Amino acid sequence: MSVVVIIVVAAIALVAFFLFRGKASPQLPSNADIDAEAESEGGEAALSPAQKAKSVSRLAKPPVEAEAAATVESVQASAAGKLDEEGTSSARPDVEPEQAPLARAARDVEGLRRGLDKSRRPEGFFGRLSALLRGKKEISADIATQIEDVLLTSDVGVQTTQAIVDMIRDSLSRKELSDPEVVWDALRVEARRILGANAEQSAILIRTKPTVILLVGVNGAGKTTTIGKLATRFKAQGKTVLLAAGDTFRAAAVQQLKVWGGRIGVDVVHGKDGADPGSVIFDAVKKAQENNIDIVLADTAGRLHTKTNLMAELKKLVKTTSKAMETAPHEVLLVVDATNGQNAVAQAKEFCQELPISGMVLTKLDGTAKGGFVLGIAAALQLPVKLIGLGEKATDLHDFDAEDFVEALLGNPPEGTLS
Repeated sequence: MSVVVIIVVAAIALVAFFLFRGKASPQLPSNADIDAEAESEGGEAALSPAQKAKSVSRLAKPPVEAEAAATVESVQASAAGKLDEEGTSSARPDVEPEQAPLARAARDVEGLRRGLDKSRRPEGFFGRLSALLRGKKEISADIATQIEDVLLTSDVGVQTTQAIVDMIRDSLSRKELSDPEVVWDALRVEARRILGANAEQSAILIRTKPTVILLVGVNGAGKTTTIGKLATRFKAQGKTVLLAAGDTFRAAAVQQLKVWGGRIGVDVVHGKDGADPGSVIFDAVKKAQENNIDIVLADTAGRLHTKTNLMAELKKLVKTTSKAMETAPHEVLLVVDATNGQNAVAQAKEFCQELPISGMVLTKLDGTAKGGFVLGIAAALQLPVKLIGLGEKATDLHDFDAEDFVEALLGNPPEGTLS
């Protein structure tokens, strides 16, 4: 009898060992997944063997762990309604769900300021402006011209620069701006006016179920990565999300979405390489309707704004989305690489002429010293900036708030900068 008991116990122990081993050793991703992960970090080329080994250890973690889990926790806290500076809750229980904006992240001016570090350095937009006023008790008549030079070389744009400089000159002629600190405050006020012109449209609204969001833009702007970050945020807010891999001409884009989907536990609808992107997004919308999904995030192929035939395909894609769901798409977000400066403004204008763009996502702002570019593109397109990207992590995608952004970019210089 004792021998039978020993055999049974040993068998149970052996089964438990293999079960534990299976959970502790998740299946490693393929090289394609690793290369897709590299692309999500901003690189186009395949990684070296050493880099791939590093990526294996990161990608092999079960979904929604490590960084993803931290992101989920932080966004859930924000969605629940953190207390603001006055001690009141940011939650809005009185707003009807179908009309409520998606929960926005808690205010983080210091986080924005860190992301805009290059623009705030001495050689950046903020640093060069503050240098003009440093140590002066009164300003000279040529200060407007000097400010104009800084604005133009910071990709603010000719028309926007002219409007700001005219405001300064008019004030100077009336002797209302007699000292540098007042000039600085005037610049901040004008920046808030420009960026706040479309503030009421800056939130992404849940208009229906599903809410269908298309992301468009030129190659390399960061559409696919932005979708991954948005999906992470929405999932953390308790929303159900479906991804549509509409960039069927770039296999890496599909793989990239699969990696993001695996990380956060959301499905990805995709077709074969070279498949009709319209059919992929059509199927995704239908699947979302059948499964009561809250949000569909649809990727699209990068399009050169100068290629008429390619832009026509995007217009067709929008129409196909409407066939799948009459009111869709509910948002068409233009993803813009901020490091391209005024070239990006020209590109964006072409997209706005062809498509019903509802707002902009400005990516890679942490990679440029010309933070004033945001002023230029917002004024030129008269579109709301809905999101800004200030890094590679999902938590580096920020809701755009004109007040917070101006405070982060043009907040009072460090003590002693102005006197």
